[in-house]
Amino acid sequence: MHVDPTPDAAPAAGPAAELRADVRRLSTLLGESLVRQHGPGLLRLVEEVRLLTKESKEAARGGAGALGPWNAADVAEQVRELLASLPLDEATELVRAFAFYFHLANAAEQLHRVRELAGAADDGGWLASAVRDIAAQAGPEALQKVADSLDVRPVFTAHPTEATRRSVLDKLRAIDRILEVPSREGTALRRRQDRHLAEIIDQMWQTDEVRLVSPAPLDEARNAVYYLSAILAGPLPEVLDDLAGLLAEHGVALPAGRSPLRFGSWIGGDRDGNPNVTAEVTREILGLQNQTAVRIAVSIVDELISTLSNSTDLTSVLPELEESIGADLAKLPALDPRVMELNAHEPYRLKLTCIKAKLLNTGRRVASGIPHEPGRDYVNAGQLAADFDVIERSLRAHSPLAADGALGTARRILASCGLHLATLDIREQADYHHEAVALLLDPLGELPGPYASLPREERRRLLSRELASRRPLTGHPVVLPGHAGRVYETMRVIRQSRRLLGPDVIETYIVSVTRGPDDVLAAALLAREAGLVRLHGEEPYAHVGFAPLLETLDELRRAAEIVDGLLADPAYRELVRLRGDVQEVMLGYSDSNMESGVFTSQWEIHKAQRTLRDVAARHGVRLRLFHGRGGSVGRGGGPTHEAIMAQPNGVLEGEIKFTEQGEVISDKYSLPGLARENLELSLAAVMRATALHRDPHTALADRERFSALMDLVSDAAYTRYRGLIDDPHLPAYFAASTPVELIGQLNIGSRPARRPESDMASDGIPGFEGMRAITWVFGWTQSRQIVPGWFGVGSGLRAAREAGRDRELREMFVKWPIFASVISNVEMTLAKTDLEIASHYVSTLVPPDLHGIFASIRAEYELTVAEVRRLSGEDELLDTAPTLKRTLEIRDQYLDPISYLQAELLRRLRAGEGRGAAGRVDGSEQLQRALLITINGIAAGLRNTG
Repeated sequence: MHVDPTPDAAPAAGPAAELRADVRRLSTLLGESLVRQHGPGLLRLVEEVRLLTKESKEAARGGAGALGPWNAADVAEQVRELLASLPLDEATELVRAFAFYFHLANAAEQLHRVRELAGAADDGGWLASAVRDIAAQAGPEALQKVADSLDVRPVFTAHPTEATRRSVLDKLRAIDRILEVPSREGTALRRRQDRHLAEIIDQMWQTDEVRLVSPAPLDEARNAVYYLSAILAGPLPEVLDDLAGLLAEHGVALPAGRSPLRFGSWIGGDRDGNPNVTAEVTREILGLQNQTAVRIAVSIVDELISTLSNSTDLTSVLPELEESIGADLAKLPALDPRVMELNAHEPYRLKLTCIKAKLLNTGRRVASGIPHEPGRDYVNAGQLAADFDVIERSLRAHSPLAADGALGTARRILASCGLHLATLDIREQADYHHEAVALLLDPLGELPGPYASLPREERRRLLSRELASRRPLTGHPVVLPGHAGRVYETMRVIRQSRRLLGPDVIETYIVSVTRGPDDVLAAALLAREAGLVRLHGEEPYAHVGFAPLLETLDELRRAAEIVDGLLADPAYRELVRLRGDVQEVMLGYSDSNMESGVFTSQWEIHKAQRTLRDVAARHGVRLRLFHGRGGSVGRGGGPTHEAIMAQPNGVLEGEIKFTEQGEVISDKYSLPGLARENLELSLAAVMRATALHRDPHTALADRERFSALMDLVSDAAYTRYRGLIDDPHLPAYFAASTPVELIGQLNIGSRPARRPESDMASDGIPGFEGMRAITWVFGWTQSRQIVPGWFGVGSGLRAAREAGRDRELREMFVKWPIFASVISNVEMTLAKTDLEIASHYVSTLVPPDLHGIFASIRAEYELTVAEVRRLSGEDELLDTAPTLKRTLEIRDQYLDPISYLQAELLRRLRAGEGRGAAGRVDGSEQLQRALLITINGIAAGLRNTG
């Protein structure tokens, strides 16, 4: 296969040249693979379609390609006619070829990013810059305060947006490992590499990219474990070691025994809309995570045993170390006598051997569910840390470099993963908690009517009284039916898991669809009944904290009211005190975007953060925000660093959580260099925002002026967006112009593609009941319309401009990060949108009486492009990002044919057709498989799904 070179203006050498060479090398090997497996005909077809597509694009841009000047519409029509004439077998192989090009190009681009990062390492990096600036502007004391408060937690979710199978991703990682080793053409090394690459590409071609069955939650957990293990093996310790060294230069130390960077997970804990996540599944996944954490810890200890060979014949140790070893040996009589003989004068090795034995015993204890035996295993990570404290104190007295070096690195990794690998969040829908509470309260006969009929405020007062009281609502064991039973069993699993694995295993219970304080109080009352919360007695406790999830427009606008109502409740405030005076609040980006459009969603979330900051300050609590961001801009995605820096002043106090999901996980963490960059970016941004953004960056008058202007833009954008969404014909248009009916067949996640009937009212979009935001964005993206990422923004900007605020818009674009961040993300989405391709979907698939909706979409797109260009001063979109712009242009040569084929295959499927080679009639199953391949191909080409 062929790949176009980058324009002459590009440098002839350096990382960009290496990228071009790698893509050309891989595409050539792919072409050779196609010939080996299908003969030269398929390769000729691929090149014919690619060249015609290229010509149509150049003609559309006003240029002339190798075939001379053409009318763009004529060339595009020639491509479409050729593709429409293909038998299903040939069409399937053709789309696979283009899709595999994208997989290979994506792998090369990821490696290119790693090379660029390596080349920029001499500049010191993001962390070095952040530490230097904080020390210079705020002083060492402020830097120490930041180090003490840092708690950055990416949270891996199972939300299904990764369309590429792990079997394919693993082979792409193998390709990157080969390309990482430089080689020259004509050398023996290059020939060996190419033979290996050719073998992998052949294997990829013969690997089915379509999942036959949906993954179970345990499969999703294994996938997360795969990434987390790789991160903990290299990128994480490197970043934390760098941070520790940079801080030490200013006399600042990271707190011992805790890590500024930990990981969370929803996999096995997110019950909202996923009936496959049961209490037993949660137990099983926590067991898997524990076994992985123990394995990682044992490998770390083995490495330390090799390193810390200090002999008492040559140096001293503290007496407490020798006493600790004696106590361990008394509890571990089964240790190999030969080891004790060999290490008789090497106390660190002896102590570490005891630690290893206790770790292995811990793994066996958790797997079998037997009770903890003091001195033989660890009941929590704190006990493990205490053993390392003894080693550290002795080393610091006699070998301080080792204390800060090998031991320090090991401790930071262990502090990050503990005995649980990643802290599991539990999420459940608010209505199910009320259902359970009703089953406990109604039989008591104390209420004026059924609990479910009580007004929300009366329900709040009732729940507050019960939470504050000492009486239990029922005896034990409690057995409840249906969803209520699942909720109560979940509470029991939390209690049992904490006893088995320690307090870090589960910390937060998230209440989705939170509309008022009563929704959180109901969950807290159930937790009290299950023994997770006790507010009275000599030793009160709250083993979990509760976080409202605010995601609709109404909830975001009432965020302060909801959280203020919670914190004003004395019983709940005591619960928060027992949790260290920390109140977590989760902000949902996806559903707010689906309901109100990208601009209004982002602005309302920004305003909610301000009000939540002020409410938390009034009640004397720390606010921890959990950002539920998706991968695409249409679901709140975009660069994490910019998003953190765009938050309001004073919101960040060292703590933050944010979701990582789907294709974002493989994009950010599949290669060590990428993982390191993303971890470093997140840490640096939180440090800067915490230390240097305590006060507003703009004057009060400017903030008030900019806020009013944002409101003006948001109101007009919202009105325009709702005008589209409320159109009663939009559901039919969406279904006709996108492959939405096939997305559930991709088998990319354990969670059903639609919400259960009981949750269907939460969309806020008539006619789309039950549709998840992922499906919403996925469908629009496949048809290249990408409406959720930009629609309404042009109308909003025009309204401000026509109100005479054009100069202020430009000023705000330069001065206000939240506005610049939103516009930047919108511009990228506009560049990925292709309404010429979308028009083919419409003309092929959409009934004529619905074409007016596409006309409205096109009009808003053209307006948004014009307004964004006016604001940025660019002649064309992405002029300030030429590399990305050129990359998208080259990708279109391979992406457009997949889109044309998808539209044609959708037409055949909906018409009940199924034409194969030699007139053979194939069933709809083969046609659907071909369509699923097109969905995968477009997702790979756009590097975006949902």
